[in-house]
Amino acid sequence: ALTFLVISCPCALVISIPLSFFGGIGGASKIGVLVKGSNYLESLAHAEVVVFDKTGTLTKGSFAVSEIHPNGMKEEKLLELAAYAEDYSNHPISLSIKKAYGKKIDNSRISNVQEIAGHGVQAVIDGKSVLAGNAKLMEKEHIKYKPSVSIGTVVYLACDGKYAGCIVIEDEVKEDAPAAIKLLKSSGIRKTVMLTGDADAVGQKVAGRLGLDQAYTELLPADKVDRVEDLLKQKSEKGKLVFVGDGINDAPVLARADVGIAMGGLGSDAAIEAADVVLMTDEPSKIAAVMKIARKTIGIANQNIVFALGVKFLVLVLGALGYANMWAAVFADVGVSVIAILNAIRAMRVKQPNMTA
Repeated sequence: ALTFLVISCPCALVISIPLSFFGGIGGASKIGVLVKGSNYLESLAHAEVVVFDKTGTLTKGSFAVSEIHPNGMKEEKLLELAAYAEDYSNHPISLSIKKAYGKKIDNSRISNVQEIAGHGVQAVIDGKSVLAGNAKLMEKEHIKYKPSVSIGTVVYLACDGKYAGCIVIEDEVKEDAPAAIKLLKSSGIRKTVMLTGDADAVGQKVAGRLGLDQAYTELLPADKVDRVEDLLKQKSEKGKLVFVGDGINDAPVLARADVGIAMGGLGSDAAIEAADVVLMTDEPSKIAAVMKIARKTIGIANQNIVFALGVKFLVLVLGALGYANMWAAVFADVGVSVIAILNAIRAMRVKQPNMTA
């Protein structure tokens, strides 16, 4: 009876399985990925669909003004209006416009600034009502404008209800983004998708360059949630959907996905708070690396379960037949626990991934 009691003690399972996940979380932290819980690590191991935001996630978010197309005013004046309208925003697009303007902004000239979610901004500059945003803003305010044929992020401007021109801004793709998509596909991810509020031409250009399976463009924040809801219905019962984003508008989607991954450097506080996993280095290639760690961790945990239960069952049978004494029982308890713990520590051994495309 004492032999049975010692053998049946679940120490190996109780200790080694949590340690496997702790080791996996520790291994992820070594490559600059913060995983907020073992349940998220388990979900990453079963990921089937990975959905990306574009700006700041697959692209650098370091925009630069490439074209200025004024309508009835000088280029310098159009750029000035845009810089003043975007003065209160810290969005990468706004920062690029202010950088291109290059002069100190007199805040006394600006009043009544309003941010229109998913559209742009409205402000009063020198007593004139100025609108700066995407094509949807122009349509919303019933302003006749000339759609730009340039491939890039286009900021349309209107002054006192009249179209003033547009500014074209381009963003660079992150160096490791193409390699990140290749690594995800090679690791068994069934579908890669991009969601963006940018114009269709811009989104499709980036998606084609990266080799993404699907791209949804010209989306408002609420539209992103709807698209993720649709994608959640397409995955298998055990499969998981991962969303990767960085902006404050991505917070609802990060919370809705099975696993939300945020950029820790460029990402907003709201996105980091809502996410389950944070990439401290902002490198999308780390997603495939942390998924590999997650699968390794699950494998080690399963090994420990099978090993611990197998040895215990074997020694229980031997004990019932009278062949196993107390020393065998102690090995089946303490010995198996030590071996399982040593196996769990392997989850912390992580090589720095080679992400060259």
